[in-house]
Amino acid sequence: MAVKAKRKRGRTRKANASEARLAEACLSQWRSRLEERFLPRIVDCLGQLSDEEIWWRPNEASNSIGNLVLHVCGNMRQWIISGLGGAADIRERDKEFSERGPIARGELREELQQTIRQSCGALARLKPSDLTRRYRIQQFDVTGYEAAAQVIEHMAYHTGQIIYATKLKRAKDLGFTRLPSAASKASERTL
Repeated sequence: MAVKAKRKRGRTRKANASEARLAEACLSQWRSRLEERFLPRIVDCLGQLSDEEIWWRPNEASNSIGNLVLHVCGNMRQWIISGLGGAADIRERDKEFSERGPIARGELREELQQTIRQSCGALARLKPSDLTRRYRIQQFDVTGYEAAAQVIEHMAYHTGQIIYATKLKRAKDLGFTRLPSAASKASERTL
């Protein structure tokens, strides 16, 4: 009996260690996506456009880049900073879309940078068990993993819209996508 119990404890410890490594990898990757992929691309787009272009809408059914920046900030605050991090939920979602600006590009950039810093700080403080815990966010019952993954998916979607709208205004490739060459070393082929 004692041998079976010892083996089971050993397997449990290995599984827990594996789950902890997976949780750490996810948290690290999510922070990297926010700080190193989405933020620089949105900031670059904001830098290429005038305040008027940032608030341009092709029609009333569409959002401006300014609205999208306010929206992704609201989403990160609600789902990560508040939902996972425990801060008060102060989101006013309708205002993210009703704003017509012009809020200056520098102010939008600073709000985005601050929100991403706070979101990454909240993600960095999470323990692996926080990812399997249940949360109630925006009337959804989700795990911490689902909440963080939702934010990353949401950011990718709207970052793509911001890039596309910037390309429409600038009529040029922004150079964000570069595939590794066949001659590149494996260590240079990172996402």
